[in-house]
Amino acid sequence: MIDDLAGVKVMLIDDSNTIRRSAEIFLQRAGCEVILATDGFDALAKVADHHPEVIFVDVMMPRIDGYQTCALLKNSVRFRDIPVILLSSKCGLFDRARGRIVGSDEYLTKPFTKNELLDAVRRHRPPAESSSPGDTDLPTKESSR
Repeated sequence: MIDDLAGVKVMLIDDSNTIRRSAEIFLQRAGCEVILATDGFDALAKVADHHPEVIFVDVMMPRIDGYQTCALLKNSVRFRDIPVILLSSKCGLFDRARGRIVGSDEYLTKPFTKNELLDAVRRHRPPAESSSPGDTDLPTKESSR
């Protein structure tokens, strides 16, 4: 199962070097291509250049916080379909509701485990294309009659 995330482009936006580095290691070992950003401004510039397939964004950041970053992405025609997963040490109902209001696809509470992070990528990554085109051409019961 280690290769099931191979090549998935994941952006991680967090002002904490420790969180960025830990998540980067988890994601890279799972085969993901990782794009790092230190805040919302940095991320918005990199999203256009790198086209991530899943975005993790910390809620509490300077300049543009995670809620604002998520809202900007979700209000953009170009980026609204990219899954955005908010990261926060706050786990209250109000915090989760605010995340849904701005359009987040999921809310992970810090500290998160390697499995929680990778499972979130698995839930939100784009569907994998069939690696063997012939697999879809197998005869079905109806076609063999």
